[in-house]
Amino acid sequence: MKLPCILKNGLPFFALLAFVVLGCKTEKSTAPSKADQVISSVRSMYAPDKRVALFDVQSKENAGEYTLIGKTNMPEALSALRTMLDSLQISYTDSIQTLPADDLEGKIYGAIALSVANIRSNPAHSAEMVTQGTLGMPLKVYQKKGSWYQIQTPDKYLGWVDSGGVELMDKTQFDAWQNSEKLIYTKIYGNAYTRADESSQIVSDLVAGNILSLVADTRAFYEVNYPDGKKAFVKKSEASTYQDWKSSLAPTQESLVETSKTLLGVPYLWGGTSIKGVDCSGFTKTIFFMNGMIIPRDASQQIHEGILVDDSKDFDQLVPGDLLFFGEKATETSPERVIHVGMWIGNNEFIHSAGSVHISSVDKDSENFDAYNYNRYLRTKRILNQKDDGLLYLKEQDVF
Repeated sequence: MKLPCILKNGLPFFALLAFVVLGCKTEKSTAPSKADQVISSVRSMYAPDKRVALFDVQSKENAGEYTLIGKTNMPEALSALRTMLDSLQISYTDSIQTLPADDLEGKIYGAIALSVANIRSNPAHSAEMVTQGTLGMPLKVYQKKGSWYQIQTPDKYLGWVDSGGVELMDKTQFDAWQNSEKLIYTKIYGNAYTRADESSQIVSDLVAGNILSLVADTRAFYEVNYPDGKKAFVKKSEASTYQDWKSSLAPTQESLVETSKTLLGVPYLWGGTSIKGVDCSGFTKTIFFMNGMIIPRDASQQIHEGILVDDSKDFDQLVPGDLLFFGEKATETSPERVIHVGMWIGNNEFIHSAGSVHISSVDKDSENFDAYNYNRYLRTKRILNQKDDGLLYLKEQDVF
């Protein structure tokens, strides 16, 4: 069979193969096996960030024979792995599972079913909350463990959500949900009701950015459906049809600042991306989402988007909406660590989530001067109206 010459990102196949062959020349039995070196090379090319790509593959060796075990949601990475092993004449038995898992029985899609659902690093309530999903968010579903499902969000973030937080769908159901007319909740916080009457029973709370299926337009309320089929009514003054909202999107420096200030005082919550609590990057992510942009989840991912504005504390170069990043600079012995992010709002001030959402200054003479973050400032990036692979514009892409 003819071998491919090019793999992902245009990397020459035989260049990578040569690297692996040279890497296989070891003298110590404690060094990684030949198969493990190939696995590591494929992982570094296809899944360098495990937060957004799943390539959990290992090898077991027995008398020169390898058994490959693990899981991946990337068929192209698995194909590259097989090709490289074959080229190196490494004998192996392939027991790698390609996700989605068969026992999902075709229900490999879904949508968040709660106003806010917690998404965790592992299938347990005691596991770290890595992010949140908001009502109506479309998902890819990969596997099930107990009452938990491994999912992937539109920004490609991977995590586990419990069964109460997601409505599973097959392709027909998912297409019907995606193609239905939608409503977006635009008020920071509120409720949906059983009737077109605020005094009726509450169906659930709602937060900014929640998406529901629009059934009918009544005088003062929208009639809506949830992903799991629940019916409710939402005040028209607190929401908009998704198409009207999307058509009106024109994010500006001013609109980003205005949105950011509606979250002042919201408590810090590790993994949070809603009015119920935000971490630093969840805060900036929420600001941009409500202005029609989906940006990467974490500060260490957001820093790679957009264009460089400043890296020397020349804050006169900044405009409202720019993202300031803080952390630890790289040294000869350690890489750079991006730990915190905030958004510039002008007048030498930035807004960020630390303890709570609040405004700090880089002016040493100001009462709200933030010496701690000033001293660990890394650089500023501008992402508004920029075109990068990690930036999605809702006006241009059919996410919902």
